[in-house]
Amino acid sequence: MKRITLCMLAVLLLSPFAWAARTPLNVISQDPYVSALVIEADSGKTLFEANADAKVYPASVLKLMDLYVILDRIEQGALKLDDMVQVTPEASKTGGSQVYLDPKEQFPVEDLIYALMVQSANDAAVALATHIGGSKEGFIALMNQKAQALGMKNSRFNSVHGLPPSDGQEPDVTTARDLAILCRELAKRPEALKYTGTQSKGFREDKFIMRNHNKLLTQVAGCDGFKTGYYEAAGFSIAATAKKGGVRIITLVMGSKDRKVRDAKAMELLAKGFAIVPPKPELAGAAAKPATPATTAGAANATFDTSAPASAEGSAPQDGAAPAAKSEKSGWGTFFIGLGVGFLVFLGFFVVAGFLMKRRSGGVRSKYKNRD
Repeated sequence: MKRITLCMLAVLLLSPFAWAARTPLNVISQDPYVSALVIEADSGKTLFEANADAKVYPASVLKLMDLYVILDRIEQGALKLDDMVQVTPEASKTGGSQVYLDPKEQFPVEDLIYALMVQSANDAAVALATHIGGSKEGFIALMNQKAQALGMKNSRFNSVHGLPPSDGQEPDVTTARDLAILCRELAKRPEALKYTGTQSKGFREDKFIMRNHNKLLTQVAGCDGFKTGYYEAAGFSIAATAKKGGVRIITLVMGSKDRKVRDAKAMELLAKGFAIVPPKPELAGAAAKPATPATTAGAANATFDTSAPASAEGSAPQDGAAPAAKSEKSGWGTFFIGLGVGFLVFLGFFVVAGFLMKRRSGGVRSKYKNRD
């Protein structure tokens, strides 16, 4: 704990010198924002846009591209969540938001992914990038390749963390429309939402508690992502998503002058999206069905929509009513069949008994006749 405190103090003392070496950028932030975009995740349909193709600085929202590259490598089998990542001296010297990595430390890939997405840790970004790409430059090349492959035509990444550019370096540039493409791809991956939707997480054996910068996670029902970003020239930006009633909406608000305004506009635009797209109860209800043996293995990574409207939540009892009625009808049928069978058995018994009595009576009369 003492070492972490000393590291934090050193960062604060050295930060003026570090920021002095940054390339000066014109402030682009506006009120309420530079650009905004709302889309439906499933179809990609644009529901609202305002200057969506304006070039902006993504700041830490850029880390969503880090996440996409990392998850892609895991899917390909080139990387595992339990692979150990050795912290480099370069990573440990990275400023801004961080988890205060030390070159003597190493962590599993998954721990650093949580640090990347929950704490928005720049040092974790550099550590992961170096481990995966061999260097920051190698990883940046992967980021740009993926961006082009996805059709993010107006994006160019020059860092792995989204910090303001160093002296002589170009800034990271993207657009709300390009980021919507990336967010839509991430929304298809439950594992991505697992990381972006985490509100707090312990790091370094819970000695350091990380807290997500995305306040919408606690303010918007069904919100499970994605990422916030800020530095002075870029302004406050957010890529936000929420799901309810079987519908997922993605919203981008880029370059706000004020954090509270950014968050308020993001919530307003999410609500606008849900107002435009009607609920899909059949999709919302599907997530509520109990897992079958075939799907139980993936239950830990499943994303369940707990914010579905009452009509969707009520679909399960309604679906269950039909079997109950059928069972009741079946019970009455069984009763009447049993009654009929009982009557026939009784009737048969009565006939047989009468026959036997008649036969016995005839035998007695025959006996006495013989004797007389």
